[in-house]
Amino acid sequence: GGAVMLIDTATRGVTSTMYIGDSPLGIAITPDGDYAYVTRASGIVSVINTESKTVISSIPVGIQPYGVAITPDGEYVYVTNGYGSGSVSLISTNTNNVVSTIPVGLSPYDVAITPNGEYAYVTAYAGGGTVYVINTVTSSVASIISVGSNPYGVAITPDGEYAYVTNLNSGTVSVISTATNTVTATITVGISPSDVAITPDGAYAYVTNIASHS
Repeated sequence: GGAVMLIDTATRGVTSTMYIGDSPLGIAITPDGDYAYVTRASGIVSVINTESKTVISSIPVGIQPYGVAITPDGEYVYVTNGYGSGSVSLISTNTNNVVSTIPVGLSPYDVAITPNGEYAYVTAYAGGGTVYVINTVTSSVASIISVGSNPYGVAITPDGEYAYVTNLNSGTVSVISTATNTVTATITVGISPSDVAITPDGAYAYVTNIASHS
């Protein structure tokens, strides 16, 4: 219904519902907790003030944006523009304007930023099984890494040493060394793995699988 819902983590209950418009997809919150950036299928990123729970800005980006990640210093937002755009929009949190558009592979889907803020890892769902590494200083592609078929989700370990990438049509997770930007391991998981998240201590990665084993 075009809503963002606020959940109290103590009570596990919904405390607020914010209607922001059509098809909200991805969401990321600034390190200071003051703002939430929400991608919408219409090509808009909505900025929510977390205190007032209102939309304070609507930023035009590319076609069907999905993935969104914020640099550790809170200064920039990286947004993947999917089908038809093949790009990543870079938003300044100071102005809430797009300051750069970075070309990557077809249908970029997810994005994760290293803890030191130096690199952004972008999965290209229709890019022939590739992950694009963006240098955040130069706003340019620094490396292209071959992984499995249709890479989807990406997460980086807390120490910044590895990126875990789900390969939707391979049933695997590729483990990338951020030091060499090479795949160091391929892990077989369930059918159609989509998203991935890593525990704060870096000991485990949790992977969701879209398809059923039955």
